Amino acid sequence: MRDQLAQTVLSSTPTYLDRFVILITLFLAGASAQQPAPQNSGASSLKNLSLEELSQIEVTTPSKEPVRAFQSPVAIYVITQDDIRQFGATSIPEALRLAPGVEVARIDGNKWSIGIRGFGTRFSRGVLVLIDGRTVYSTLLAGTYWEVQDTNMDDIDRIEVIRGPGGTIWGPNAVNGVINVITKSAAETKGLLVSAGGGNEDQGFANVRYGGDIGPDLNYRVYAKGFTRSPEDHQDSRNFDDWRSTQAGFRMDWNRGANDTLTVQGDLYGEVAGERVNPVSYTAPYSTIVDGNADLSGGNFMGRWQRTTANGDQFLVQAYYDRTNRYEPNFGEIRNTFDIDFVDHLHKLGRHQITWGLGARLSHAKDLEVVSGLTFQPDQRTDELFTAFFQDEVTLVSNRLSLTAGTKLLRTNFTDVDFEPSVRLLWTPGARTAIWGAFTHALRTPSDAEEDFYLSGYLGTAAGGLQEFARFNANPYFAPEQLNGYELGYRQLAGKRLAFDLSSFYNHYHDLFDEEITGPFSLESTPAPPHLLLPAQFGNGLLGYTKGFEIAPEWRVSERWRVHGSYSFLHMNLGKSPHSTDVGTAPGIVGASPHHEVTLQNSYQITRALQLDLTYRYVSALLGQGVPAYSTGDSRFAWRLSRELELSAVGHNLLQPRHAEFAGDPGPLVLIKRSAFLELRWGR
Repeated sequence: MRDQLAQTVLSSTPTYLDRFVILITLFLAGASAQQPAPQNSGASSLKNLSLEELSQIEVTTPSKEPVRAFQSPVAIYVITQDDIRQFGATSIPEALRLAPGVEVARIDGNKWSIGIRGFGTRFSRGVLVLIDGRTVYSTLLAGTYWEVQDTNMDDIDRIEVIRGPGGTIWGPNAVNGVINVITKSAAETKGLLVSAGGGNEDQGFANVRYGGDIGPDLNYRVYAKGFTRSPEDHQDSRNFDDWRSTQAGFRMDWNRGANDTLTVQGDLYGEVAGERVNPVSYTAPYSTIVDGNADLSGGNFMGRWQRTTANGDQFLVQAYYDRTNRYEPNFGEIRNTFDIDFVDHLHKLGRHQITWGLGARLSHAKDLEVVSGLTFQPDQRTDELFTAFFQDEVTLVSNRLSLTAGTKLLRTNFTDVDFEPSVRLLWTPGARTAIWGAFTHALRTPSDAEEDFYLSGYLGTAAGGLQEFARFNANPYFAPEQLNGYELGYRQLAGKRLAFDLSSFYNHYHDLFDEEITGPFSLESTPAPPHLLLPAQFGNGLLGYTKGFEIAPEWRVSERWRVHGSYSFLHMNLGKSPHSTDVGTAPGIVGASPHHEVTLQNSYQITRALQLDLTYRYVSALLGQGVPAYSTGDSRFAWRLSRELELSAVGHNLLQPRHAEFAGDPGPLVLIKRSAFLELRWGR
């Protein structure tokens, strides 16, 4: 029935507004194809580096030190500030749609499912997410609350996305990938920047930033932003998922001489995010659907010191404090996290480049019981993480062949000492070719949701009149999820105008999360009244493998015309281990990720003042959720009215009035609407 409803709505007749948006998009596409650009475009041409220059871009996520992306033995993709602006992304999850191998699906108006090479969920359990090196992965439910990860999008310098395990450098939970959002230095954001706009979904938004300097060595910036967004399209007309947010922050960079850099930055935010929950109680009405608001707030403060010594060694010390307040209709949490990290890059010792580091994190949580069917016991605890790592990059053949080997040691309050080793080989037969291979062992450590969590579900009324419940009980023996990953990659610059990046992988998993029945129905009197209980538990009963590849070509047709895209293929095969009593978790996990994804982007500078960007996206069906395949398009048309003033029109999901991307829980599918907005920007 759900599939039929979705197909009916997806094929509904467009409104006059829908037709108008489509006609405008097609008109602009035709104009870009027919109108030649003047020969002397100068600075008004697309602000993209040449392919050779792009291959020299330095990234820090693979090894915590600057290395050239083209010669990194990892599957890395860099989303630049130009990419973000040209796509018209208004949030970090939307920007991640541009990276190959990353599955971005909008669940409703303020929630996303994001996975890398499979395992897409709302909390992205196997993906480690960082903002300027600050981990935003939560040990409460093992993942990232994407709705509260925000910053001024104009301040983002780049987003580095590693597909594949990164545990040797970044530690636990970097199983399927690492996403590192890196903002610009304060020296790059001087002056005033103001932007504002609105449309049918992004109803209203405003951003303001001001940067300056205090003397020649100290730079700063401050920013504030806010938005209100409408609900998406609901088959039951219960529009619960509206969203309002305000956020402010600052950054200061102090270059103390030639060898020392000090950075201090912080953010504060407050949000109201509509959501639908299904609280369960042992008293009537037992279970009901509740539409309410999640009151979300928090902040962070981070300091970083980086020093280059006289003999060429570099070390970095970073510490941060993060505060999270969540008050949702069915539970609440207050969390305080303290983290410190030290990394030392030793200068070359012959053929060796040594990197080592230490880290510690303490995260204290207090959980608030709102309904009796969802509790944490104990309701207060401190999650701990202690790490150490060592890595050696050995030059086997000068400028041709190198071997990188290392391991991360970690200990948490949930686990004893564990290891995350990796070995990576890089061969560069020429300046325009790179071939690499890797083996990595990675872990996802247990979370509060597996070891301290009690969750009840209402089943109905038994023959004798007693109410029946199923309850997932805490599992103090939940073990880390394990991955052994094998990767092979190839990069090629084919002349000055064509480049492509190919990455393939085979990942073997065991001890994966599942849901297990642990016994028959029994009579339980506490909590009252008496009821029948079917006991269950989160276990480690799944194993299997994933395999696939991603290819990302780019073609510079001319100085003004850039075409790039990606194709990602994924095959997943998961099943129960011999002793598992899993109730059927594997098909839901496998069926929550698409087998095929295609993205094609076309960026064209029409004249000095006009630019058009068009994006086509295809995502195959999510077979385990009843979500059909969809194709859609996005566009951005920008008109630079003066050196500092720009007007842009952005359209998302233009090829149909609405479509589903991911199943919500609970409730029917939420359909993502076609949307458009205008934005006016003043400043640099």
